[in-house]
Amino acid sequence: MKVSKEVRVGLLAVISLMMLYFGFRFLKGSDFFSSTHKYQVIYSNIDGLVASNPVSINGLTVGQVKNIEILQDQKNKLLVTLEIKKGIVVTQGTRAVLADDGLLGGKLIRLGINYGKPELADGGMLVAANESGLSALIREKTLPVLNNVDSLTYQLNRVVSQFDQTGIVLNQTLRSANAAVGTLDLTIAENRAGLKATLANVNKLSSSLIETEKQLKPILAKADTFADSLQGLQLKQTLGSVNKTVDNLQKILGAINKGEGSLGKLASDEALYRNVNATTASLEKLLTDLRENPKRYVHFSIFGKKDKPAPATETAPISTTGMTSRVDSTK
Repeated sequence: MKVSKEVRVGLLAVISLMMLYFGFRFLKGSDFFSSTHKYQVIYSNIDGLVASNPVSINGLTVGQVKNIEILQDQKNKLLVTLEIKKGIVVTQGTRAVLADDGLLGGKLIRLGINYGKPELADGGMLVAANESGLSALIREKTLPVLNNVDSLTYQLNRVVSQFDQTGIVLNQTLRSANAAVGTLDLTIAENRAGLKATLANVNKLSSSLIETEKQLKPILAKADTFADSLQGLQLKQTLGSVNKTVDNLQKILGAINKGEGSLGKLASDEALYRNVNATTASLEKLLTDLRENPKRYVHFSIFGKKDKPAPATETAPISTTGMTSRVDSTK
């Protein structure tokens, strides 16, 4: 009986798929030629544990993780089924420690056999435990640092926001400075002619000062000569003359104090002082009466008419050209 080509291709495909399946399972750790025991353990968090992760004792792989189920009726705890080689004795109270598998971040379960205890039956429950692996340590050490980084970032954000305000103020200041520079340039441009004239005047003033300095040098030389001449004067003779004059003045004042001479008598004779005062008073009265009654003392005649004689008075005629006058000596 001949087998058709299609049947042979189909059988070859089935055999290939079976070899691929069992080869994949074998690579995952499944041993099809030896029996195993199954144990269970419940974890609150498996931290990335997956099926086919190894189970080891003292670093030796003795099984693998068979299955992981979620227990929703127990607050979503995780039931992990382990396959352990049949020759490994697992006792009651054995701890299934979930730990890190090297630096790559994988997970494994490390069995801690409780020696001296009875053997655990197939399907029994192991004691769950967690080990602070490298990632846990990194997390433990990193969290405070991250918190500090967050705080630092917050502070930096505040500083940056303040710098934003400072940048706005700085931009305004720069704009004001640019405006001031532009105004200054415009002012200089507008007053450039005046500045040139001012500088020219300053140059002229400097030239004038130089000429003035040249003219002052001879004057200062003459002043020095004049000072030398003053120093050469005979000051002693001048001071002697002044002293003689002061002595004479003192003698005159002494004579006046003693009542000698006219000034001395006038200063010391009280009767003479009273007579002079009386004469002065009489003269003041006469002048007052003359100012108030001038006709009593002076008479004018334009046509040469003879005036009537005043009774009980002595007259003294005064003749002028074309007119006569009479002055009463006393009333």
